[in-house]
Amino acid sequence: MSENCIAIIDRLIEQRHNKGMTQQELAQAAQLTQSVIARLERKKTIPQLNTLLKVAAALDCELTITPATV
Repeated sequence: MSENCIAIIDRLIEQRHNKGMTQQELAQAAQLTQSVIARLERKKTIPQLNTLLKVAAALDCELTITPATV
């Protein structure tokens, strides 16, 4: 898994903790299963973009694309 993907997941985990949400609560808000959230947070599989978007939306966050810095 790329460093960028790991960084995104780490930020989503941080946001979940900041909001005081359990994995189950996040799963319900994102219309996913708790096991999907657990696999995402363990970084066991590369998440689909749609999954990341659902999780971000459930956390009131946005995923944005920014130009790479050189």
